[in-house]
Amino acid sequence: MNRLTVDPIACRAHGLCAEVLPELVSLDEWGYPVIAGASVPEPLVAEARRAAAACPVLALRLRKSA
Repeated sequence: MNRLTVDPIACRAHGLCAEVLPELVSLDEWGYPVIAGASVPEPLVAEARRAAAACPVLALRLRKSA
């Protein structure tokens, strides 16, 4: 199972993650990402990797969870 997390200290609210992965990431009123759900469904793992790679400050991470 994979999990998407955001480092709120590193995040600078660029919003690219929500553009790449709108199924799981929305933006709050200040433009910071809000992650929906605890795990990434298997069909969205490739998109989640792209969203994490698109983050200019590497605040979004896709991690394997047990």
